[in-house]
Amino acid sequence: MSSPGDQRTVRPPADDAEIPAFWRALGLPGLIDVHTHFMPSNVLAKVWAYFDRFAETDGRPRWEIRYRHEEERRLRLLRGFGVRRFTAMLYPHRPGMAQWLNDWAADFAARTPDCLRTATFFPEPEAGAYVAAAIEDGARVFKAHIQVGAYDPRDPLLDPVWGLLAESRTPVVVHCGSGPEAGPHTGPAVFAEVLARHPRLIPIVAHLGMPEYAEFLDLADRHPGLRLDTTMTFTDFAEGMHPWPTELTPRLADLGDRVLLGTDFPNIPYSYAHQLAALTRLDLGDDWLRAVCHDNAARLFAR
Repeated sequence: MSSPGDQRTVRPPADDAEIPAFWRALGLPGLIDVHTHFMPSNVLAKVWAYFDRFAETDGRPRWEIRYRHEEERRLRLLRGFGVRRFTAMLYPHRPGMAQWLNDWAADFAARTPDCLRTATFFPEPEAGAYVAAAIEDGARVFKAHIQVGAYDPRDPLLDPVWGLLAESRTPVVVHCGSGPEAGPHTGPAVFAEVLARHPRLIPIVAHLGMPEYAEFLDLADRHPGLRLDTTMTFTDFAEGMHPWPTELTPRLADLGDRVLLGTDFPNIPYSYAHQLAALTRLDLGDDWLRAVCHDNAARLFAR
């Protein structure tokens, strides 16, 4: 895998119109984004309202969502960027919500063949049954949002869920870092206990574990199945809140086959191109960019 100093020849995209030239220069067939959000319109409106309350007056930058469009336009944009596969990250914040979201996501995937069918869960007695059904019906990736859900991932009600995901080798994108706001059960120590109990689990830690970057890299060293996604990291916006420690960059090269492109589209306050440019300016080489932007996810979801 690439290391600092490997050749970088590709030019970072200056704007969204240059994204296809970016991945073509890398010799890729397109991009795979493992962290994009599609969900029922009423739920997405509440997510947008959450970000709208970020304001400079409370010490945080304004979070002005760049792609606040209706669903079909968002799909056209992603496809125009050259994103060949993407996800529908959605998540419950209360009991009785996950099954409804999974039903919506199944319908969305059926009418959106380039979307990896996504599902979710919440600690409730029914969780094991509906997760098993979702896997059986073709769910390719799950989402667990420990911050928003405000639940303990070690909850006994989730033990059968983690077990099913581990045994079926179904990846799960887990927001367990403490950014942008800490939750009662966020941070690496809590999720490390889940991995100790379910070592075959394939978690994709969202946002590289922001802001506990070093600790989640340590966790990846101990658990070879763990992946990390790049969502928001290295961008100017994230650097203003939770700066990436540059001394950790060589470790990204060492984990290059387990780092996946994620963006948080459409819920980002900058252009999609800026996320790609932020990855490019790490100077980890074209091979690393090829792996992160496409090949690692293609291999993970080849099954």
